[in-house]
Amino acid sequence: MRARDKPISDVALTVALRRLGYGPGDVCPHGFRTTASTLLNEMGYPPDWIELQLAHKPVNSVRAAYNRAEHLEDRRRMMQEWADYLDSLRAGPAPPAR
Repeated sequence: MRARDKPISDVALTVALRRLGYGPGDVCPHGFRTTASTLLNEMGYPPDWIELQLAHKPVNSVRAAYNRAEHLEDRRRMMQEWADYLDSLRAGPAPPAR
């Protein structure tokens, strides 16, 4: 059990993956973030949106101090496209056209 106002830990995600049968060399929770970042960049989304979505802090402290943009509506669209992409993977290839 956990509090509703606190995120689950990375250990909890690792335990869930192990229970699903994935071994230590198969996948780790951070790997999902890496995959999402890579594919969203390849889909042409601005790196700033992706980094914000992954809750990464800017390396440049001056930029971080002055840039308060959150791009929420843009990130919602990005995440919907990501969800649609994942759904298409689950659905499998489309049947051939007749």
